[in-house]
This record gives sequence, structure tokens and C-alpha cells, in this order.
Amino acid sequence: MIRVSISVEGDTEVEFVKRVLATHLRINGVEPIPHSLGGNVSTDRLVQRMALLFHSHDAVTSLVDFYGFREKGSMNREVLEQHILQEVNRRTNRSRDQSRAFPYVQQYEFEGLLFSDLNAFERAIQVLGVAPDTIERLRSIREQFQTPEDINDNPLTAPSKRIRQLIPRYDKKVHGPLIAAEAGLETIRAKCPLFDGWVTRLESLGNLLESE
Repeated sequence: MIRVSISVEGDTEVEFVKRVLATHLRINGVEPIPHSLGGNVSTDRLVQRMALLFHSHDAVTSLVDFYGFREKGSMNREVLEQHILQEVNRRTNRSRDQSRAFPYVQQYEFEGLLFSDLNAFERAIQVLGVAPDTIERLRSIREQFQTPEDINDNPLTAPSKRIRQLIPRYDKKVHGPLIAAEAGLETIRAKCPLFDGWVTRLESLGNLLESE
């Protein structure tokens, strides 16, 4: 089994890795191990953690939000990922196969993935007493964007902000992973191409077993 460390933003992503990603990846011979940064993500903190874990795992990656990422400046998501990778490579001194380090930054926010299946909100959190028109209002938001990952990067209209406006009792740590699990990994991948590309890369790590 290939052990891959996933440096994640916080408890929500930890639960998502454990509940949604792990079962699927184990079939491919990959064991994902989430390590929380506890929020407040910056390049230095993420690089430091990934470089440290690089020496005790077969591969290292990340699952952090582009929204709220400190010190990203004018970098877009792709440039930020490349910058992080360069710093990880530098700090590890290429002591192992660098193809096994690949940072992933979610555009724009983990909650964007939840818009892949809006009915999952109703199925997963009925106990919150969601208003009758909530799903349709969520659907109206989703229809404004080409993919769930395009829902915008703004302090007022980021995916999590939109969800809390419609579901005030939404708890990121508790309900986020529940909704994602209800939607299902296959549905999320079909609607979110950037995320799908990352999962495909994780799946491919299982091939490392065959080459060793």
C-alpha cells in the first residue's frame, strides 16, 4: 500500500479524506493520510509541512483552498501550485523522487465541491430544517457558473459564504463531509475537473507498487 500524506486546511478536509477519498483510493492501493494545518494557510507553513512529511511517506500532496490562502498575491491557482512545488523541491534537496510531491490547491474553496449535487444538501442535513426554497436558491447560484469550482473567490460570495447565507446553521466541519459523502465522489469528479485531475493523480500512485 502506497502511503500518501495529504496536508489539509482543517478538520473539514480531514473528515472528507477519511470518509470520501480513503475508501476509493484504497482500492487502488493508496492509503491517504490527512494532516491538518489548522487553518491560516500560507506558502511557508504548507511547504514546511510537506517537506517534513516527504521523508516519512511514499508521496506528499495537499488539499487547501485558494480562497483565503495567505500571501498568494497576484498568483493564480496554477502559479501558486508551481511555487509551492518549487519550494518543496528546494527544501527536500531532491532526496527522493520529486514526482511524488504534487501540491493541490482547490479553486476556490472546498464548499464549491458541494455544489456538484444540490439535492445532497437536503438528503444530508434535513435536521437543520432547510427552508423549502433553499435547494432552488442553491441551484440558481450553481447555474451562474460553468462548474462548481468556478463559484467565485470573494469574501461575500465565496461558496461557504453563500451556503451560510441560505443555511445559517451549516457547520463546515460537521456538514461539509456529510454532504460530500451524500453527493458521492463519482458525481463530484464528474462536475469538478480540477478536483478530478487531482484524484486521478492520487489513483496513479498505486502504479508505484508495480515499479518497485
